[in-house]
Amino acid sequence: MTPYEEHAIRELRTWQHQMLGAPSFANKLAKRMQVKLNSYIPEKVHAAITATIKQMVRAVLFGSELTTRKPYPFTSLQLTEALVQERINFYRKAGAAEGGITGAGGILLSFADFPLLLGLKLKMLFEIAALYGYSAEDYRERVYLLHIFQLAFSSQEQRRQVYLHIEKWEEQVRHLPEDIHDFDWRTFQQEYRDYIDLAKMAQLIPIIGAPIGAVVNYRLLHKLGITAMNAYRMRWLAEHQAGSPHPVPGNK
Repeated sequence: MTPYEEHAIRELRTWQHQMLGAPSFANKLAKRMQVKLNSYIPEKVHAAITATIKQMVRAVLFGSELTTRKPYPFTSLQLTEALVQERINFYRKAGAAEGGITGAGGILLSFADFPLLLGLKLKMLFEIAALYGYSAEDYRERVYLLHIFQLAFSSQEQRRQVYLHIEKWEEQVRHLPEDIHDFDWRTFQQEYRDYIDLAKMAQLIPIIGAPIGAVVNYRLLHKLGITAMNAYRMRWLAEHQAGSPHPVPGNK
């Protein structure tokens, strides 16, 4: 182990502990409030939102310009993560600029923020996957990206369930649904929407919407980037402990 790898593993262990932590009282209270609010929304509206988010995610996740992105040769964890940090910084700044512009435009432009921000998040995940040496041409790797997304933007209770699901990913891939339509899109959209609703509502307020939109987007992309780094560190460590080489580009 190099000094950098030892440092990365310490950070990974801290992150894993956070993923497995029990929901706090505040988490439970917020979740109950969101569940209550969701109960007042007609089922037709829930179905429409689920369908919309599903189509938006699938359009980006399965876009040809992204699924053909080639993985980088994996040389070392330190070099890989230096490149990953650079891309996270790029997308954080892009998200902040986008949030500031849409926030300054009030309610109408803020509605446009949702698909734009979603697109930035998924594009960043594709780049991070490629930098760690994984090919998104593999359907299973795109499902893994969805799980990373859920880890970053779910309640603590749901986050723990998702983490336990992917903790031993190489075993889980054998039981994945053959069709992406079988993915649990309802839970995905509801957890994501509940997670960002309170943070993004203030973006609709005139004048203060621009700085709030910039800060919130910056933090959301940062959180997703760090989550992705640790999710791939977990796979790297599992391969290292098993004595298996890191995936050759194009094979995963």
